[in-house]
Amino acid sequence: MAHAAYASFPERSRGREFPIESAIARGPRDAFQRDRDRIIHSIAFRRLRYKTQVFVAPDGDHYRVRLTHSLEVAQIARVIARALGLNEDLTETLALAHDIGHGPFGHAGEDALDAALTKAGGFDHNAQTLRTLMRLESPYCEHDGLNLTWESLEGLAKHNGPVTSPNWALAQLDAAYPLELATWPSLEAQVASLSDDIAYDNHDIDDGLRAGFLDLAELLDHPFVAERWHAVEQRFPDAPQSRKLAELIRSQIGMMVNDLIGETQRRAVDLQDVAEVRSAGQATAAFSGKLQAAEREFKRYMYEKLYYHPEQAETARKARRVVAELYAAYSQEPVLMDEEWLDMMPRQEPDRSRHIADYIAGMTDRFALSRHGEIFGRTVEDLRNV
Repeated sequence: MAHAAYASFPERSRGREFPIESAIARGPRDAFQRDRDRIIHSIAFRRLRYKTQVFVAPDGDHYRVRLTHSLEVAQIARVIARALGLNEDLTETLALAHDIGHGPFGHAGEDALDAALTKAGGFDHNAQTLRTLMRLESPYCEHDGLNLTWESLEGLAKHNGPVTSPNWALAQLDAAYPLELATWPSLEAQVASLSDDIAYDNHDIDDGLRAGFLDLAELLDHPFVAERWHAVEQRFPDAPQSRKLAELIRSQIGMMVNDLIGETQRRAVDLQDVAEVRSAGQATAAFSGKLQAAEREFKRYMYEKLYYHPEQAETARKARRVVAELYAAYSQEPVLMDEEWLDMMPRQEPDRSRHIADYIAGMTDRFALSRHGEIFGRTVEDLRNV
């Protein structure tokens, strides 16, 4: 497949932080394909199976978790990348890895870790993604981290746009391997980020309805979905409601994908290479103005009705308590940590506190609940009894 002039090309990669690697050939893969495979084979990626997406430690088997969400984002991102002539492998790498820095219990766990590290620089899941991939996940003999290409690291660091005030974790990594944080990232990174929005804007509808937190009639009357819902009802008047809802979600995703492709093609028409994407001074990948406004309004609705639902808020409160108490326990009695992590415990602050946060951030929801139960004399593995 021919790539657009503004795509990222693996043969033009700026390389890796540690240029000396084993010379053993491991298949006919280019640099970005190797990055993708390193993500897929990593322990950090496997842990996403048991990390919160919307619902903390969900009881049902059909709710999305960070792993399934990341796979759905990657699928959407590859479709868009192909239509725009971008590098699909780099786009997929960024989509698969974008949530690796999340700790247990999603944003509730992140808030608890951020509060625990108030005197040690705080905690941010985006920076933790880079920290995990560049320093903590270390399966190679030659170097720390997965040693991804500059383009993959840059895209993960800046997938939401230029970073003008990096926290301590990202600042440390940028000092060691500069990622040009003040510029826009590649189009592959921008597409991966917007694919994340497309995925959760629509799939959270499915999970929210399944959990009973969204009112169906109210949802279907919302301007963001009403037009597509009316079209689905006209086409399939006799279909079961569950199938019509699935058709609605597919229609919504298709609408957003097509809008993004059209607006991005319009903005990129005069760009000659990826350097011009980075220096454009604005996002090149974007929704149209009309869709941007509608999507922002729908997000407000979802925050009110789903993410800040009273039951969700109470579960989040308990999750923050679990993480805060784990942090306090490990700070007071480091011997409670796994032996490998205890052996690596720094003696000085703030590294000591950050090391404890790294340990907790790597936990899955169920492992955090299990360890909390062991330490505090309970064996429960859900938040109902915390």
